[in-house]
Amino acid sequence: MGRGSFPERRVVVTGIGLVSPLGTGTDKTWQALLRGESGIAGLTRFDVSRYSTRFGGEVKDFDPLVFIDRKEVRKMDLFTRFAMAAAELAVADSGIPRADLQSDRAGTYVGSGIGGLGSIEENHKVLLEKGPDRVSPFFLIQTIINEASGQISIRFGAKGPNCANVTACSTGTHAIGDSSRMIARGDADIMITGGAEAPLTPLSLAGFTAIKALSGRNDDPARASRPFDAKRDGFVMSEGAGVLILEELGRALRRDARIYAEVVGYGMTSDAFHVAAPAPDGDGAIRVMRRALEDAGVPPDEVQYINAHGTSTELNDKTETMAIKAVFGDQARRLAVNSTKSMTGHLLGAAGGIEAGITALALLHQIMPPTINYEFPDPECDLDYVPNAARKAEIVHGLSNSFGFGGTNACLVLKRYARP
Repeated sequence: MGRGSFPERRVVVTGIGLVSPLGTGTDKTWQALLRGESGIAGLTRFDVSRYSTRFGGEVKDFDPLVFIDRKEVRKMDLFTRFAMAAAELAVADSGIPRADLQSDRAGTYVGSGIGGLGSIEENHKVLLEKGPDRVSPFFLIQTIINEASGQISIRFGAKGPNCANVTACSTGTHAIGDSSRMIARGDADIMITGGAEAPLTPLSLAGFTAIKALSGRNDDPARASRPFDAKRDGFVMSEGAGVLILEELGRALRRDARIYAEVVGYGMTSDAFHVAAPAPDGDGAIRVMRRALEDAGVPPDEVQYINAHGTSTELNDKTETMAIKAVFGDQARRLAVNSTKSMTGHLLGAAGGIEAGITALALLHQIMPPTINYEFPDPECDLDYVPNAARKAEIVHGLSNSFGFGGTNACLVLKRYARP
């Protein structure tokens, strides 16, 4: 990393595992993104007839038994199952021999914004209806957020760092950024890292509708997530996981690994303003992008692409646009700024993992997925949002932004990797 104390240890992405409403598997998600497909539809997991929002991004093709033994599945909340699947996909994609992961040089760092809320709701119902003796003996390990990272560590025998974080919608980005620094400073050579979330539960849906954060387009769910569009009316809640394999560059080169991108910059800031709303002047978002660029040693005019936080809410989209203009100046008009949440919805703590993976894929393939459902320009959101169709482009540097409740912000700078 450009500004860090250990610039000699460079960090690259060598594996990507995505479980999203567009499909279980990285290629399924990536190809659907390029086609501009939406993964949003009516919710089917519980009765939503009394809710003002009745749709979201379910992972409809997910079968945990493809990835996890049946006897182990019942010990895990859905968010952990998603994390395990994404980790299996990422490891397989990386080509790292499993024996290489059985080391204290390999670690895990997978967070979640909410964790096992579904298991909490289910076991609370059992407690009230059947009594304390009927609560599952697996209840506690189902709910604790670090169990996803722990289960992945156990699965692969990774004995290095084993961490989890909870930073709302910045969780996945913080996990990846922190992991890159662990490798850069020599604490590990390989990190399995990202975010997982399973928030489509009765209580969670009720909570987000109570604060009027969700879109109400029940008549047209596929067109509900419309970042930067003048007629946006809230975000769409989704589930899934995004896990990356980060590896020290020299190690990756020695085994002739495919390298998606290099992680060259990372920034963290706080708005210190409000528990749920961004600072109206974009201060936290401005500072986090500037810090990430400074860490990378990359001037603003050398960035071509931003995978925006882009939630499809009134405040986020105009504030993020304002922040991009402040950071990039005249370059802001030449940037491509998309929001893949237009297709995946908002995966909360998993969003950063999914979107960092998408950014790495864009750098490898030199193509940017679109922002779909962009129909009505907003005078306060007046950048190039890659509207409605994927676009080939020369991309050297891409940013991935994440901003979360509590005023927490994270930004990654990824760079196209060219072998010497």
